[in-house]
Amino acid sequence: MEPEKLGFSTERLGRIRPQMQKFVDEGKLPGILTLIARQGEIVHHECVGLRDIPAGKPIEADTIFRIYSMTKPITTTALMMLIEEGRLRLTDPVCEYLPEFKEVQVAEQGEAGKVQLVPAVCPITVRHLLTHTSGLGYGENTNPLVGKLFAERVGPLWDGRGPDALRQFVAAIAGVPLYFHPGQAYHYGVSMDVIGRLVEVLSGIPFGTFLQQRIFDPLKMVDTGFSILPEKEDRLACMYGPVEAEEVTLSGSLKDIDPLEKSSYRFPDRLQGGGGGLLSSAPDYLRFCQMILNHGELDGQRLLGRKTVDLMGMNHLPDGIYLDGDTHSQGFGLGGYVLLNPAKAFANGSVGNWGWGGSANTFFWVDFQEQVIAMIMTQYQPFAQYPLEDMFKNLVYQAMI
Repeated sequence: MEPEKLGFSTERLGRIRPQMQKFVDEGKLPGILTLIARQGEIVHHECVGLRDIPAGKPIEADTIFRIYSMTKPITTTALMMLIEEGRLRLTDPVCEYLPEFKEVQVAEQGEAGKVQLVPAVCPITVRHLLTHTSGLGYGENTNPLVGKLFAERVGPLWDGRGPDALRQFVAAIAGVPLYFHPGQAYHYGVSMDVIGRLVEVLSGIPFGTFLQQRIFDPLKMVDTGFSILPEKEDRLACMYGPVEAEEVTLSGSLKDIDPLEKSSYRFPDRLQGGGGGLLSSAPDYLRFCQMILNHGELDGQRLLGRKTVDLMGMNHLPDGIYLDGDTHSQGFGLGGYVLLNPAKAFANGSVGNWGWGGSANTFFWVDFQEQVIAMIMTQYQPFAQYPLEDMFKNLVYQAMI
């Protein structure tokens, strides 16, 4: 469909490709896919650069990406389906279903950095997990004791395999002290991996099986899962990172940091973590986003109720706590950020935008006001080294007429 019929300027959309190509030409990113849809129709879909640099294979419409933390909105959807069925409530203590969280401790830092372990003043609830206010993190050394114990107890299990991998992973998480008392702050971390285990326990089936049966199959997300099938390996984009300074002249500025022959994604029994384990393609993830934009339904398949999606898109952070610190432009809903004030944000948007990203610099958002879905996919770490997301947001909204 012509972009003008959906409220976009063809000429202005033409500004996207040169900016994405510049990232590729400068050796910053290997290849980039950009996609915009409005009212269920694709307005813009372009690919620049390569998915495999040595082989000269381009990024294509059906390229498969490691979406890392873009797993989290899908995990949230799974749990909200169980909440709709009356299996649990947002206010329920997690220890009612996962007893290992019954007596969690907090590593309080006192004078001169001294750390003291004290009992949590309240239990971790389901809402705390969904909003990253549980006190769980990713083992950052902002608290040296938590960082040390996380590295020792949880770190070795990131590459876990087998049917008990998620159970063992979450049990290890429960044995690490919290950064703060539940509900007192926002701290990004492994909360969504615990949600994945909750889904597993409450449904009685493996987490990955639940996602396949209840989300991927109904939405016809044919390329989304925790591992790559042999017949699809050629479509999986290589995962790139910067080379060391002395290597630049030999191999360019990028190197494959997850070679397929060594990648855990080849193992069907790899850890199925709710926080970041999925592979997906742009067409697949677009279908998930369209279901959200449609308030829970796509092509006759209803996954969530309309008011449940409304609830997911509201800011659930306690008063005075924001996702982005001093700018106060973003809150956090259930499964993704919520844009509260575009004027204070780093890029354009609409109040109520809901979305998230992954550590390989994949991003998406759903704009309920404008009925727009936008997505950008690449495969590069570290995260946010370049202003890719903010630039793309501005390019999307400047093209609206």
